[in-house]
Amino acid sequence: MTSKLEQLKKITTVVADTGDFDAIARVKPVDATTNPSLLLKAAAIPGYADLLNACVSDCKGDVGLASDRFGVAVGQEILKVIPGRISTEVDARLSFDTDAMLKRAHRLVELYEKAGVGRDRVLIKIASTWEGIRAAEKLEREGIQTNLTLLFSFAQAVACAEAGVFLISPFVGRIYDWYKKANGSDYTGADDPGVQSVTRIYNYYKANDYKTVVMGASFRNLNQIEQLAGCDRLTISPDLIEKLAADTGQLERKLSPGKTGEARQSLNESQFRWASNEDAMATEKLAEGIRQFARDQEKLEALLAAKL
Repeated sequence: MTSKLEQLKKITTVVADTGDFDAIARVKPVDATTNPSLLLKAAAIPGYADLLNACVSDCKGDVGLASDRFGVAVGQEILKVIPGRISTEVDARLSFDTDAMLKRAHRLVELYEKAGVGRDRVLIKIASTWEGIRAAEKLEREGIQTNLTLLFSFAQAVACAEAGVFLISPFVGRIYDWYKKANGSDYTGADDPGVQSVTRIYNYYKANDYKTVVMGASFRNLNQIEQLAGCDRLTISPDLIEKLAADTGQLERKLSPGKTGEARQSLNESQFRWASNEDAMATEKLAEGIRQFARDQEKLEALLAAKL
C-alpha cells in the first residue's frame, strides 16, 4: 500500500508551508509558501546567515527593503528544490492600504526578476482585507498572480473569486482554534468548522465555475488534511507531510467537482464589510493574524537592522 502522502498527491497539489529549504528538499512538495513568521524562523537557521548578510548590503538603512530582499532570497533558494511556485508575502502592516500593497508587490516582483526568476514562478501573498482584494485585482490584471491569505470567511472567498484572484488560502486550523475555544469542545472529521468552511468554499467555486484555486492552509492535525483530500491544493507543514508519508492507510477522496454549491454571489464594499462584521470568528482571526504577522515582521526587521 502506498503512503497517504502519495495517495494525496494524486488528487491534490501538495505545498510545503515552511521557509526551511532543507525540509522542503526532504518532503518534495510541488510548491511552497512563506510568511513573516516563517521567514523569522528561517533567519535563525545557520544556513541562512550568508543570505541575511547579503540582504542588508547596499540598502542604505532601509530595513523594509532588506526584509523584502531576504524574503526573495529565501524564495530563490526554495525554488531551487521545488518544480513549482513560491508564495512571498507583502508586509502585513500594509493590509489596509491598497496603493502601499501594490507598491510593495511590484518591488517583490522586480527583485525576483532581477534575480532571474519570472512571474510564472511567484505568487504574491496579500491579506484578504477589502483593500488587499482590490490590490490583488489590479495585480492580476497586470499579469502578477496572487495568493490571498488570512482568509476565514465565506464573504472573503466570494469577494476574492469576483476579483479574479489566482489562489486563496483559507486557514483551517485557526478557524478550528476559535470554535474550540469559544464552545469548549473539540471537533473531528467533517464536523470540524475549518473543514466545513473550506468544503463550502470549494463547492461554491466549482458550482459557479470560478477558476480561483482553493488551497487549504494552517492545519492542526492529519484528520483535517484527510477531510479535505481532493481540494485543489493543501499547504502543509513538513512535520505533517512526514506523518502522511509514514501512514500507509487508505485515503478517501472527500472533495471533487460536480457537487452542489450555492448560487453565485456578488458583494460591494458595504456588503462585504457588513458580512465581515457579522462573522465574529473571521473578524477576530483576521485582525489577530495581521497583528501576529506584523509583530514577526518587526522582529525580522530588528534582526536585519542590527546588521545594517
